[in-house]
Amino acid sequence: QVQLVESGGGLVQAGGSLRLSCAASGRTFSSYAAGWFRQAPEKGREFVAAISRGGTYKSYVDSVKGRFTISRDNAKNTVYLQMNSLKPEDTAVYYCAEGQYSGSPAAYIYWGQGTQVTVSS
Repeated sequence: QVQLVESGGGLVQAGGSLRLSCAASGRTFSSYAAGWFRQAPEKGREFVAAISRGGTYKSYVDSVKGRFTISRDNAKNTVYLQMNSLKPEDTAVYYCAEGQYSGSPAAYIYWGQGTQVTVSS
């Protein structure tokens, strides 16, 4: 069983930066790919970024390419999402997840509780 706990969300002005962290419990963290998803009010859950088990492969939704960076530290059982040049449309609850390397939420087995990111204009 893996438990995921996100942190690092908050309120930031447009153009600012935040770094989200997702700490995983359990000894199987490095056995799974990790992903970040987000959900804005009255919208579905949207893929943001994914990283393979060893960190070699990364993928991003087009809207965050060049602004967000996903990374992981398997020794610390943690995955990160560095978010720069934030825009109001990035406002959402951000979730981390573990499972198969994919942009589909259905590929992920474990989910965190989410952390709110609010970007003011």
